[in-house]
Amino acid sequence: MTGLRLGPLLRYVDEDSATVWVETAAPCEVTVACGSGVTGADRTWQVAGHHYALIPVEGLTPGEETPYRVLLDGEQVWPLPDSPYPPSVIRTLSPEGRGPLSVAFGSCRWAAPPSGSRSHLAAVPGVPGEHHDPAGPDALDTLAATLARDPARPRPDVLLLLGDQVYADQTSEATAALLARRRDTSRPPWTQVADYEEYTHLYDESWLDPEVRWLLSTVPSCMIFDDHDVIDDWNTSAAWLTRMRATPWWRDRILGGLMSYWVHQHLGNLSPADLARDELYTRVRAAADGTDLVRDFAAAADADPTCARWSYRRDFGRVRLVMVDTRATRVLEEGSRAMLDAEEAKWLRQEVLDGPGSYDHLLIGSSLPWLLPQLVHDAEVWNAALCRGARGPGWARRGEALRQRADLEHWAAFPESFAALADLISEAADGPAAPATVCVLSGDVHHAYVAEPHWPEGAGPAGRVLQLTCSPVHNSIPAALRAGFRFGWSRAGRWLGRALSRHVRAGRPPVSWRRTGGPWFGNQLMTLTLHGRDARLGLDQAREVTDSGSGRRSARLERVLERSLT
Repeated sequence: MTGLRLGPLLRYVDEDSATVWVETAAPCEVTVACGSGVTGADRTWQVAGHHYALIPVEGLTPGEETPYRVLLDGEQVWPLPDSPYPPSVIRTLSPEGRGPLSVAFGSCRWAAPPSGSRSHLAAVPGVPGEHHDPAGPDALDTLAATLARDPARPRPDVLLLLGDQVYADQTSEATAALLARRRDTSRPPWTQVADYEEYTHLYDESWLDPEVRWLLSTVPSCMIFDDHDVIDDWNTSAAWLTRMRATPWWRDRILGGLMSYWVHQHLGNLSPADLARDELYTRVRAAADGTDLVRDFAAAADADPTCARWSYRRDFGRVRLVMVDTRATRVLEEGSRAMLDAEEAKWLRQEVLDGPGSYDHLLIGSSLPWLLPQLVHDAEVWNAALCRGARGPGWARRGEALRQRADLEHWAAFPESFAALADLISEAADGPAAPATVCVLSGDVHHAYVAEPHWPEGAGPAGRVLQLTCSPVHNSIPAALRAGFRFGWSRAGRWLGRALSRHVRAGRPPVSWRRTGGPWFGNQLMTLTLHGRDARLGLDQAREVTDSGSGRRSARLERVLERSLT
């Protein structure tokens, strides 16, 4: 009997259709059978010796929840025998978006603490066999356990994973040991992943966690990459890219990263109709072995970002999500740097402004925050000006070294792109057909906060605009960085930021902003609940609690923020 190697992951869901992603141990026919009698089936396809299927399930009833099973060559493999979890279900959207929509989001998740970090699992004193993670409980794992314990508890309608789903450059002890059995890890890229096969182990480690595996089988997910999905500071600058391309191991790394992202994350973001129109997906499914097809695609995308589009749009009734790739389509040459190339910027504008009045809430998914702590923003503007030569070649060299060392490569490091996004948001949020809210959803910076922009008097939009940042899901942040972020939001930090701007004669940004919530530190998830033109925001942190009777530790979600946004 063929086994289920990874999954199932419930990915795309709308009013009457869904897709379910699986990896199997061998070629087979995969069937998704719903309790309502609706089924979907397809043959697996192959990449690098691995067998995958993305099963479209169509003809579902809007606004209903139905359990489903996965069968391989007619034999049931999911739910697992004697599973302690509730049945996996497909819950379709309400017709015409009449019901509330719950959107949970976050980024930056270690599946296990990386080797060499301070966050190795350690035994809990006095509790034999129990372990404690100094990074704190995993918010995604804790959400899963919470929902499994209480099936009646409201669950998210969709989970947005905003980057760093896997850490290719910070592997766990278990993964590092596996890599050492494949190759000499005393040579570059050391215990970082080197190729597609090693990437598959990262996804195994992340998605085979029992609670998370069940959660991803029953809550639809949308994903986008960030730097650690490939390597820290991915596409920081032209100098960075030149340096990386000169290394002997980079090509296999970037191709493995893009190939594995296409297989494991990107395809599931697409609707059944989009999949049917996707030429590469059609060719891979028809091929005996799609490895070369996907590798050639990844090579073309790396050489010319216009060859691939990783961004996408989803409409959940009257809520629009536009997920933006802020990594692979950058223009890096000094003098023309941009967060998005011209084609990507044009696409973003079209998707945001398409159908005025057709949505009540606009969500712009960007792994990198648009609005940062003011000092961090001004430091990145200052650094970008130095790198352009605003204070001469000596400062430019020092500026480039600082840019790479301090990760100064957010929207603020591309000032023209920052301003263009401000203009686009202002246009989308204005006029009689404006949505009630425009929210930029982000992660990356290992703390959570709410920031609200303000345009010059008379120039601002009518709708409410917010930067909602939530990170990490499971990671750690040194105390010095916590203090730095707090200082970055402070009045003294703003003063220092203005001094940096004056040093390079940088003008002020087109918007000002203030922090209206946070900063919060810890492993956490934000949830937006949208109903009509109403919007509510919640923030849940995963906290360890100790049972007073047994002394055993467990994790619980604690709500630290509940706020209306409208």
